Amino acid sequence: MSLSFTGIRLSGSVLLAIGGALACTAAASEYPTRAVRMIIPFATGSATDTSARLYAVELSKQMGQQVIADNRPGAGGAIGMQLLAKSAPDGYTIGYAGAGPLAINRSVTPNLPYDVDRDFLFVSQAVDAPLMLAVSPTLPAKTVKDLIGLARARPGQLTYGSAGTGTIGHLSGEYFAMLSRTNLVHVAYKGGAQAAIDVMAGNVQMIFDPINGVSPNVKTGRLRALAVTGLKRAAAFPDVPTVAESGIPGYEVTTWGGVLVPAGTPQAIIARLNAEMQKAAKSSFVNERYAALGAEPKAGTPEQFAALVRKETAKWAEVVKRAKLD
Repeated sequence: MSLSFTGIRLSGSVLLAIGGALACTAAASEYPTRAVRMIIPFATGSATDTSARLYAVELSKQMGQQVIADNRPGAGGAIGMQLLAKSAPDGYTIGYAGAGPLAINRSVTPNLPYDVDRDFLFVSQAVDAPLMLAVSPTLPAKTVKDLIGLARARPGQLTYGSAGTGTIGHLSGEYFAMLSRTNLVHVAYKGGAQAAIDVMAGNVQMIFDPINGVSPNVKTGRLRALAVTGLKRAAAFPDVPTVAESGIPGYEVTTWGGVLVPAGTPQAIIARLNAEMQKAAKSSFVNERYAALGAEPKAGTPEQFAALVRKETAKWAEVVKRAKLD
């Protein structure tokens, strides 16, 4: 079968393709017509979960359908990511993930049950936030330079805690040691809160952790803030310098996250979700609550998010290699 108009003949296959594209566009214009599930590959109350749920609330208001947070923790995020990869690519299952599942795990964990490049399409980055380098008040170091001097005087004796091997807190310490040419000893815990407790008690000397996790104890003096890990100072702690300005130029670590969907999701639906993320990132609800967490909403294009993942993957692969974690 073919049609001809204005001198142009279209074959049946071309007509079917055009019809399919129009159907997808129509479906996207009506999307969503029911609740959307947002898979979060970490436990309730985690930094990733807190960030994701703020967007879920705002997206629910904007799109007129509930965006339901579905926590699927385990295996460093691999369980939730595998579930997302196998979900129907129809826009009704989306995911929220950050550096661990998207950039770090593939260098640390062999035989992941998902492939970031093959299994997902990116929608938009959602957040960018520095960590804080905090030390025990018992440690005689008031600045990063003090800490480096102490670490060089006591090679292999200063310890830092994290939420576990391969986490952003762990690799932040490895990156710090690499650039400062020091020898720090990593102590893995089952969570950042447990690590912070031991730092406050003086059992370990320091921690690299999201600002919202350590700020209450910094404000009460149970932890001493030496620096933040981003390229600019945190609005919540304007008097705390960055690691880079404290003597380690080029040091930058942020916790970031964003929305992604299973491969095969129609581009029209991705475009709709991206537009909603851009709008949500500018909302007073998201901005006010992120500010309280020491974070910054940061929506962008799918291409920008994909470029961030590639850049972070390369950086952490080098850190993992030098730390001999692979």
